[in-house]
Amino acid sequence: MPTVEEALQLGWKRHQAGDLRNAEHIYRQVIAVAATDANAWCFLGMACHDQARYDEAVAAYHMAMEIQPNFPVALSNLGNTLKQQGKLVEAEASCREALRLKPDYSTAFNNLGVALVAQGRLVEASETFERALALMPNDAVTHSNLSAALVRQGKYAEAETNSKQALSLNPNYAEAHKNQGIVWLLLGDFERGWPEYEWRWHCPGSKMPDYSAPLWQGEPLDGKTILLHHEQGLGDTIQFVRYAAVLKQHGAGRVVVKTQKPLLQLLATGDGIDELVCGDTGLPPFDVHVPMLSVPGILKTTFETIPGDVPYIHPKPELVAQWKQRLANYDGFKIGISWQGSPDFHADAQRSIPLRHFAKLAAVPGIRLFNFQRGFGIEQLDALNGAFEVVRFGDELDNEAGPFMDTAAIMQNLDLVIAPDTSVIHLAGALGVPAWIALSISPDWRWFLDREDSPFYPTVRVFRQQKLGDWDEVFTRMGEALQQRGSATSDSAANCLTTDPPTTTGRSAMTQEATVNVEIAPGELIDKITILEIKTERITDAAKLANVRIELATLEQARDATLVSSPELDDLTKQLKTSNERLWEIEDDIRDSERAKDFGEKFIELARSVYKSNDKRAALKRDINMLLGSHLVEEKSYSDYD
Repeated sequence: MPTVEEALQLGWKRHQAGDLRNAEHIYRQVIAVAATDANAWCFLGMACHDQARYDEAVAAYHMAMEIQPNFPVALSNLGNTLKQQGKLVEAEASCREALRLKPDYSTAFNNLGVALVAQGRLVEASETFERALALMPNDAVTHSNLSAALVRQGKYAEAETNSKQALSLNPNYAEAHKNQGIVWLLLGDFERGWPEYEWRWHCPGSKMPDYSAPLWQGEPLDGKTILLHHEQGLGDTIQFVRYAAVLKQHGAGRVVVKTQKPLLQLLATGDGIDELVCGDTGLPPFDVHVPMLSVPGILKTTFETIPGDVPYIHPKPELVAQWKQRLANYDGFKIGISWQGSPDFHADAQRSIPLRHFAKLAAVPGIRLFNFQRGFGIEQLDALNGAFEVVRFGDELDNEAGPFMDTAAIMQNLDLVIAPDTSVIHLAGALGVPAWIALSISPDWRWFLDREDSPFYPTVRVFRQQKLGDWDEVFTRMGEALQQRGSATSDSAANCLTTDPPTTTGRSAMTQEATVNVEIAPGELIDKITILEIKTERITDAAKLANVRIELATLEQARDATLVSSPELDDLTKQLKTSNERLWEIEDDIRDSERAKDFGEKFIELARSVYKSNDKRAALKRDINMLLGSHLVEEKSYSDYD
């Protein structure tokens, strides 16, 4: 018969090999014969923790400490588990107590650092990881944790150094590979980032579904049925379900999308989706499968090939109409807001924003805020005590219609949506409605760095922290932008061109006024009108066509109010439209060649025809300006190619 110590060592070997169930069985056998062995209870706590049974783990650690008070290992491990439960203050206290008892305990420093990261105390966390490494410099886990903390502070070079160190110590350390991939994606290094990001499937808590059908690797689909399945949060699914339409373009006969239950009704209108399912029970037959966030890497996606067409989700027209009628009772510039993500998200302390910061927006004259926040964080509304108004929709929001359904319909009737990096902003982006996102200094990789736009969401404007944790400055800039938007109109001359028309239906009167008025040459005005006329003839998407018609009507009104028609002007206008039609056809042909990877003589001739056609177009606009005596005249200055 093995001794208690020998049995625990056998269990630990099974534990380290990943055989958690058998390891737990051995630990429980030891406890059955040695119930007062504190180490056995501590080992059991670790086995329960690693199987995500956190309540059982906490109970086991407490039992270990009842038997052996002042037990640093149990205290440190308890802190790690409390962190997983979201009990961050208790987790920190438990780790600090372990360090009080054992000041040179490197694992406790590491666990304390993890708890501090979860609280958003990133500088303090980095210093704590450094103390752990001073005691145990060859610990790959701590190097990887330090790398992740440095990334969130925007210290990417230092983060990469620690990530590489972690991988030199343990080349198969999945978490370090994944973190390095995220950094490269954030920096826009897709070639190196996509492969490293695939290591996420080897990290704890992630498991590729075990389907009998093979994983799609990018081979021709040739009419096959592909299962596109979710893997992360609701916002991730909303963002990457766009690839259903992309897979159809790549030859899929049917695209079956597996999604979370709360998104079933919303995604029923998603582009490219042939069938929606929730869970693996009763899945229809499929030939291959692929996780949503793996598709960009498989397709070797670059900035130029990110599928950014919006909208690709469409709310129910009857719901949009109902909310349009209800929201008509409110005046002003209508902004939908949320401020809090799920507290279970590992970086929530860095992305979520205290509601009080929205006071800077509410203070802008004419602004009216509407609440999209649900669940956690809603208590901050009551805590305002009348500091500023946020209109609430009540418990009816998304209840009878289904999750996100009312929210999507309301967004179509607002002027703007403002939120942090949560499902609300992804929904706004997928609907193609104007939205502003407030981002921390080091955001999730999909928002990249040093840009105010999003290649995934053309209607989203990005406001980034300039300093770690400084939301005040972000919302000051937002408030200034709203002030400028509201004061951008003036009583300009009648021949001014109104640009930036509404991008969705149902905008308020303030949106109609919040446009840019600037004097423009008549040739430029007529050129824009002919382009919009071509769009009305060739665009089939109803929502897009409605927006084009709104803009065309606005510009035609400006033309009719300021320009006098004549046979000469009509002839030049007709020629200009023909020239723009030719440019449209050239671009279509170039895109066809690009898709076919045909860069031969035809492609070269098409490229040459672009500048030749544009020169003719510029000459026609100049002729219009000269005909009408405009003091604004089209000029170009390029080297002669004849």
